[in-house]
Amino acid sequence: MERYLIEIPHEAEVQACARVVRVFLASGSHVLTHADWGCLDGVHTAWLSVEAESKEAARYMVPPAFRASATIIGLNKFTMERLEDIMSRHEK
Repeated sequence: MERYLIEIPHEAEVQACARVVRVFLASGSHVLTHADWGCLDGVHTAWLSVEAESKEAARYMVPPAFRASATIIGLNKFTMERLEDIMSRHEK
């Protein structure tokens, strides 16, 4: 399994925050419990850190109403053993 960071932005109005949280609640507790929110600090975004088979599989973990606006970021760790491989991918 690969790890992905999912960013789901929303508007800065209180109603928008409430709507997003309601959709997450309706999507099941597994979605809400994995979400971190920046709303109280003025960053109106939810982040989820998930494990999935692919980027597309990670996108399907996002509630349907927000899939189009979600950004899916593949995560990696840097180790000395993998440094050469990682640097060669970065140069492409």
